[in-house]
Amino acid sequence: MDILWVDDEIDLLKPHILFLEQKSYTVKTCTNGADAVELVNDTNFDIVFLDENMPGITGLETLNLIKQQKPNLPVVMITKSEEELIMEEAIGSKIADYLIKPVNPNQILLSLKKNLDHSRLVSEKTTLNYQQEFRKISMDLAMVNSYEEWVELYKRLVHWELELENIDDPGMLGILESQKSEANTHFFKFIKNNYQDWLTSSEKPTMSHTLFKDFVVPNIDKENGTLLVVIDNLRYDQFRTLEPYINTYFKKETEHSYFSILPTATQYARNAIFSGLMPSEMEKQHRDYWKNDTDEGGKNLFENEFLSAQIKRLSLDIKHEYYKITSLKNGKDLAENYNSTKQNDLTVVVYNFVDMLSHAKTEMEVIKELVGDDKAYRSLTVSWFKNSPLLSIIQKAKELGQTLIITTDHGTINCSNPTKVIGDKNISANLRYKTGRSLSYEDKDVYAVKNPKDIFLPSVAINSPFIFAKEDLFFAYPNNFNHFVKYYRNTYQHGGVSLEEIIIPCAIYKSK
Repeated sequence: MDILWVDDEIDLLKPHILFLEQKSYTVKTCTNGADAVELVNDTNFDIVFLDENMPGITGLETLNLIKQQKPNLPVVMITKSEEELIMEEAIGSKIADYLIKPVNPNQILLSLKKNLDHSRLVSEKTTLNYQQEFRKISMDLAMVNSYEEWVELYKRLVHWELELENIDDPGMLGILESQKSEANTHFFKFIKNNYQDWLTSSEKPTMSHTLFKDFVVPNIDKENGTLLVVIDNLRYDQFRTLEPYINTYFKKETEHSYFSILPTATQYARNAIFSGLMPSEMEKQHRDYWKNDTDEGGKNLFENEFLSAQIKRLSLDIKHEYYKITSLKNGKDLAENYNSTKQNDLTVVVYNFVDMLSHAKTEMEVIKELVGDDKAYRSLTVSWFKNSPLLSIIQKAKELGQTLIITTDHGTINCSNPTKVIGDKNISANLRYKTGRSLSYEDKDVYAVKNPKDIFLPSVAINSPFIFAKEDLFFAYPNNFNHFVKYYRNTYQHGGVSLEEIIIPCAIYKSK
């Protein structure tokens, strides 16, 4: 490792330099900023230690000149001054570290390891920690038997997925993927055994149709207003990667995990959120608004009407407005005019980008290239969010002192393997669930509900069961099977039973 040390009193630092050389570092020295800039231009250093207070070109001026030449070269500023302005200028110029004189050799060594060996040290420590946690998760998987335990286990898996994606050991990420797959196998059995009972029991998790009553209503701020954002199709891991940008403006008060109803599809789950009803109840009470899979027309056209009916049913004395954002222009218009919502007790924004992204991965080759795996899917979601009107809307809500609630309607899973299904021409089109007459399928691959009324789903016709694909399976027809599988393999789908689709976040924030 090659170090450049710049200090007008470099002779006084010989003990430090000898110490570093004994640790196998190569140290080049100079006594002024002009020479430092020239050396940086001519030599490929790994890091620069730079004195802030030097005659001629100051340390800060030298720092700026070095960054112009080599913006990614780490520079550690060393100074006698503890003046806040100098610290802020140095940090604003993207220094790697800031040390106050007198420094001792171990401080220098620590700074070197933090900047030069950081990736290796983090990788080794993360790998070791996950190896230890792997055994704990494996044991817990054999015993987990409640929805609360599943929430905690899924969060642990996501935590390690986000940790391992940043280390140089793809083998460890592969082990985690296998563990997630095993978890989904157990989770499918858990849902199959418990889902129907939840719907008539008092001992159940918050679900799509109780989300508004359980988590939104208690947090409506009638003084400053509340912004409820429903980001369609947002998984828990994606939510975790967006949080740092939300935290710039808001402080998280509470975070909940709730369970999407089945099917984990927009027309069912999101309508349930806004109506506060299960699908068969919506069909019965709101025939003008509810549409079944086989009906013509959009299936989520009456969310505001459903919400208004729920607010009335709950006897809430609030003023609300509802916005659905399906294009960049819609988002920009709301961001520019968001202050007009300040008289609302509740402003609801449904944002559809993530759902459009998952569909685009299926239909567009360029998106397939960009979103090859979950890590890339998260990365593209973050890139969108950082530059989206939604972040501007959140910033405007902060300026108004509003409470912010972020949630979603369901998640999505990267589908890898097909399972065959046969039915008549009127069966539903979704790849993760099917309903219709004359369904033929592999029993081991699905959660089958022969009487939809048992789980509060409407019957599209007599003898029309619902089947939900397990784990990462997707339904494929025997006709033209190979072409169908090739087209849909490694695409993001929803509607079935997996941790990613069912366990989803709802977080409440207060403005900073």
